[in-house]
Amino acid sequence: MAALRGEFGRRFPVSGGRPMSGTVVEGIDFDRWAVILCKPDAVARGLVEQILERISAAGVAISGRLDLITETWQPHVVYRDLLADTGRRHLPDLPMWIDAAFADRHVTVALAHGEPGLHARLRQLIGHTDPSRAATGTIRGDLGDDSLTAAGEEQRLVRNLIHTSDDAASARREYGTWYGPGRRLQTADFDRCSVILCKPDAVERGLTDAVLARIEAAGCTIASRRTVAVQAWQVHVHYWDLLVDADHFPDRDIPACLDDVYAGKAVTVALAYGEPDIHLQLRQLIGHFDPLRAAPGTIRGDLGHDSLERALDEKRLVHNLVHTSDDAGAARRDFGTWFGADRRDLLTVPAHIPAQPTSADR
Repeated sequence: MAALRGEFGRRFPVSGGRPMSGTVVEGIDFDRWAVILCKPDAVARGLVEQILERISAAGVAISGRLDLITETWQPHVVYRDLLADTGRRHLPDLPMWIDAAFADRHVTVALAHGEPGLHARLRQLIGHTDPSRAATGTIRGDLGDDSLTAAGEEQRLVRNLIHTSDDAASARREYGTWYGPGRRLQTADFDRCSVILCKPDAVERGLTDAVLARIEAAGCTIASRRTVAVQAWQVHVHYWDLLVDADHFPDRDIPACLDDVYAGKAVTVALAYGEPDIHLQLRQLIGHFDPLRAAPGTIRGDLGHDSLERALDEKRLVHNLVHTSDDAGAARRDFGTWFGADRRDLLTVPAHIPAQPTSADR
């Protein structure tokens, strides 16, 4: 009997080239697994993180996130009931609307895991199809900015942010749609991709090339280098933890310090690709955040000329040249901050770096 490889390292038995029916396939209970699709409007509005956090906060485990560009056929499969159900209101332009909304557009998909009844629970959490009718407390009710009325008048699909699987059968189908083998993904594995920020002091001292060369010499591939003038929001997002936890520096005006060092200043950012431990590797390579305490052989230890003690005396931030993402989640946030959430086209892994097997290949 032929088989189709599944998400958890098992193989889906198939008969006649099609998956066998049933809720459970080789230990995968699709009553407990759902596919979350954050639609192009959610991506364009920068709401993906907030949506997934809302679902996670409801006690649903999130895994298998992929940021990708849709192929034309994928939304056709997801919306097959709308396209093929003759019992629904006749919409002759529906295929065109779906293509306009989805084809070659950025979406984010993820897997949700919970108790039986997960699908109904998620449908309640996301709310009514029409955001203008969705209840307060639901994702569409709180975050939606469109309506079926407006969509009908403009001859398009309603923009309602998110889709989740209706039931176990649709979860299996949508899993195959988004996670099946051979998909054309425009995505980076953030376990192997870090964002490098060469700070204003590195740029002003002409050390950007030296910093990036040290990282490249450690076996990382540097890509998508760019120099940007920092906007205030970028540094606020980047240093959110300093702004939120003022107890670290009770004698300093942290927002003013950040704006003074960064706002309007030039920084250089780049992507670093490497092995799955790249974040730890880079943190060790750049060294202690206090250059005075950074070990010889580290970037801060060899190139730094400031100290935390001096910064504290002068009530300012320490000048320590470079930042790299702490972990995969931070890398995703850093990418959106410095490159733009809509620039996923930059995330294509360099060809000479072996691709990690996707969940569908394991």
